[in-house]
Amino acid sequence: MTGPALSLYLGFLLLVLAAVQPLGLYMAHVFEGRPIWPLRLAGPLERAIYRMGGVEPAREMGWKEYTIGLLLFNALGALAVYLLQRCQLWLPLNPQKFSNLSPDSAFNTAVSFVTNTNWQGYSGESAMSYLTQMAALAVQNFLSAASGIVVAIALIRGLARHSAQTVGNVWADLTRATLHVLLPLAVVVALLLASQGVIQNFSSYREVSTLEPLTYQQPRTDAAGNPLKDAAGNPVQETVTTQAQTLPMGPIASQESIKALGTNGGGFLNANSAHPYENPNALTNLLEMLAILLIPAALTYTFGRMVGDTRQGWALLAAMLLLFVTLLGVAAYNEQRGNPLLHGLGVDQAVSATQPGGNMEGKETRFGIAASTLFAAVTTATSCGAVNAMHDSFTPLGGFVPLFQMQLGEVVFGGVGSGLYSMLIFAIVGVFIAGLMIGRTPEYLGKKIEAFEMKMSSIAILVMPFIVLVGTAVAVSVDAGRAAVGNPGTHGFAEILYAFSSAGNNNGSAFAGLSANTPFYNVALGITMWLGRFWPIVAVLAVAGSLAAKKRIPVSDGTMPTHGPTFVVLLIGTVLLVGALTFVPALALGPIVEQMVLWAGPS
Repeated sequence: MTGPALSLYLGFLLLVLAAVQPLGLYMAHVFEGRPIWPLRLAGPLERAIYRMGGVEPAREMGWKEYTIGLLLFNALGALAVYLLQRCQLWLPLNPQKFSNLSPDSAFNTAVSFVTNTNWQGYSGESAMSYLTQMAALAVQNFLSAASGIVVAIALIRGLARHSAQTVGNVWADLTRATLHVLLPLAVVVALLLASQGVIQNFSSYREVSTLEPLTYQQPRTDAAGNPLKDAAGNPVQETVTTQAQTLPMGPIASQESIKALGTNGGGFLNANSAHPYENPNALTNLLEMLAILLIPAALTYTFGRMVGDTRQGWALLAAMLLLFVTLLGVAAYNEQRGNPLLHGLGVDQAVSATQPGGNMEGKETRFGIAASTLFAAVTTATSCGAVNAMHDSFTPLGGFVPLFQMQLGEVVFGGVGSGLYSMLIFAIVGVFIAGLMIGRTPEYLGKKIEAFEMKMSSIAILVMPFIVLVGTAVAVSVDAGRAAVGNPGTHGFAEILYAFSSAGNNNGSAFAGLSANTPFYNVALGITMWLGRFWPIVAVLAVAGSLAAKKRIPVSDGTMPTHGPTFVVLLIGTVLLVGALTFVPALALGPIVEQMVLWAGPS
C-alpha cells in the first residue's frame, strides 16, 4: 500500500473520530429534549409542526403504538412517492417532459427510497422530473433517515429506562431527527458542495456539440431492457457514433447532501458520485465520505451518553472501527496490486506478477485507486450505496469487501440509526453467548436477556440472510433472473448475489453488470427491500419495549463488563460468525472462486 493512500485513510478516520463526541452529544441533547440554544432557535417551528399534526409530544407510546405509527408513516410515504412518479408528466417542474414511470419501476423506486435503500433501476437524468427528484426522492431521503434514527433512539431508551411501559413518541422523535439533526447538517453540506461546483438550478438540459465525433459500444437490449446475447451467451454490442452531448441540469447539491448524510445513496444522475456534477473534485469526494459516516459513528456516543456510560458507546465504535479498517485493508491491497496476470503492456503467465499502477478499471482518474477504494468501503459499510467507481470492475477480492460488508448486516458503522440498533442486537446476542459459556444469566446494561429478547434478536439478524439467499436462489433459477446477467459464470452469479444483498441490507449500490430495470427484478428487489427494512425494525422495537419494562439489576462481581477489550472481541466474533455461517457458501460460488481462477492463470 502506498504512502499517500495510508495518509488518506488515516486522515479520513481522524476527521470522523474528531466529530463523534460533539455531534453525538448534540444528538443526545436533541432526543432528551434538553433546552440547548439550537433547539430553542427552531422551537417555534417544531411546535407549529406539532399543532398542524395534532401531536402531543409529551405523550409517550408503548412499543406497539410506536411501531404502528412508524409503519403507517412509511407506508404513506411509499404511496406518495409512487403516485408522484406515475403522474409526473402532468405535474410542474418537468422541463424535459419526462413521461410517467412504469408501474413496476415506480413501485421499486418508491420502496427503495422509503426503506433508505435508494436502489435505482432507472437513469435519473433521463427518467425523473425535478419535482419527483425533490418532492419524492429528496424528501424521503430525510424521512427514511429519520425513521432509522428514531428506532435506534427507542432501543436506547429501552436499555436506559427500567420498569417503564413506553419508549418515546414516534412523531416527536421523527420531527426532532429531521428538524434538528438532518436538516441543518444538510444545509451546511449542500452549501459546501455548491461552493465547489456541484450544480443547483432549475434550468432545462443543454445540448452541446463535441469537438470531435465520439464512437462507442453499448450492449444491445430487447424491448424489456434485457441484454441480447449471441449463441455463445456473450452480450451483443452495438456501435454508436455521435457528435452531440446533452448536459443535465437540476437541483443536485441539495439532494447530494442528504443522500450522503442520510446514508441514502440515490444519485440525481445515473453515474452517481462518479459524475463531475455530483462530485467535482477531491475535496467534495472527501466531504461526501465524511458526511456518510458522521451520523452513524456519532450515534455510538449518543448511545453511551443516554445510557449513562460513554464507555459503552466507545466499545461499539471500537468494534465497528476494527472491522472497517481490516476490510478496507483487504480491498485497498487488492486494488493497489491489481490483476496478478497483467504485467507491463502484455499478459504474463506468472501469478506473482502485478499490474503496474494497480487496477484503474472502472475508476475515475480524478480520484484514483485509494480514494475510490475508500469510498467503496465507506458506502457499503453504511447503508448508503453511493458510488464513485464501478464495483463491478474491482478485483474479485476487492469486490468481495463491499459485498461482505453488506452481508454482515451493515453494522460496520451501518446506516443512520440502523447501524447502531443492528450492532446493539449483536451485542445482546454476544452477551447471551457469553452467559451460556460461563453458566450465568446473560445481562446487558443491567437488563436480563431472556427468551423473548433472544427470539426477537434472532429474527432481526436472520431475516436479512433468509430473504437475500432465497431471492438469489430464485433469480438464478428462472429465465427472467438469468436474462438480465451481463457476465456469465461466477461473476454473473456475484452480480445477482450483490443485487439481493444490496436490497436486503438497504444499501442500494450495485455491481452495475446486471440489467435490473425489468419487471422481475423491480418486483423481487422491491419486496426484498421492504422486508429487509421493516421486519427487523418490528423485532428491534419489540426488544426495546421488553427491555424498558425490566428492572435494572445492580452490577456484581459476576457481571460481565461490556465496555472493555474482551467484549469488543466478543462482539466482533459474533458479527463475523453470523456472517460467515450464512454467506460464505454463497460467496464461495462468486468472488472467492473467481479470485482462485484468477490466481490459477489462463488455461
